[in-house]
Amino acid sequence: MKTIFTMIALTLVVTISKAQMIPNGGFETWTSMGGGTYNNPNGWDCLNNSTMALSVFTCEQGTANPSSGAHYLKLTSKTMASSVAPGIAVSGVIDSVTQTAKSGFAYTNRSANLTGSWQHMVYGTSQGYIDVKLTRWDSGNNIRVTVASAHQQLSGMAMSWASFSIPLTYGTDINNPDTCIITLAASGANPANNDYLWVDGLAFAGTVGISENTLDATISLFPNPATDNLMIDLSAVKEQKVSIHILDMQGKVVKSVESVVATTNNTIDIANLATGNYMLNVITKEGIITRKFIKK
Repeated sequence: MKTIFTMIALTLVVTISKAQMIPNGGFETWTSMGGGTYNNPNGWDCLNNSTMALSVFTCEQGTANPSSGAHYLKLTSKTMASSVAPGIAVSGVIDSVTQTAKSGFAYTNRSANLTGSWQHMVYGTSQGYIDVKLTRWDSGNNIRVTVASAHQQLSGMAMSWASFSIPLTYGTDINNPDTCIITLAASGANPANNDYLWVDGLAFAGTVGISENTLDATISLFPNPATDNLMIDLSAVKEQKVSIHILDMQGKVVKSVESVVATTNNTIDIANLATGNYMLNVITKEGIITRKFIKK
């Protein structure tokens, strides 16, 4: 059997599996806080503990018309004194000052997509978002490494429950993560009063793994190295709509092409990329295919 190190250069794919568990992903369990003044969702942190002094609660338990189960999460940005407190929740611990995630929950799967249902509305110009990070602790270098990430900006509005599926983008790290952080935000950097994001039924679906013999070996890149244009042979998924992401060696997406129809020869313009090594992810309905290439 070839080692995992030789297989990484071949194909990275998604195999269908049961959805992986997110603590209280359906937001069914809540804990009464502040002497019964408000509730916080179990397994999640928000700004309620910081804003309760002004009787402002940006994270609330939804009960009317849930997408599934009996409850859901209602995040609403609200005016508080001279500012607007954003509706934000983190699957772990939030820093109430910076309003960013401090920690997440233990998670060791290489999941493919974050799925769920949402409703959302923006009253200003700063749309909310959903952010996912899978990370691991690199004891050799004494640093935390990002294994995969996703950042989905909200767009327009969803006035009734709509399903979503957000693909995670993997870099070059072939190890499993040890931690997951999910951030749900009703507003962006400039929250407006009453921006809202309602979420229900969060779950991970699919698993990204290493394999030699899935999809079709005809998927290839040429020329490699390439200078201006990169040709991708997508014969194996011909006529599908696919998304193509190019990542640098730090796992940052530097170019994306969404919903392109796969053909035998798809062309990607890479003239503006810096010289160096890159990873190319092709996201198909069967899975994610990864290839390495060199820009010269």
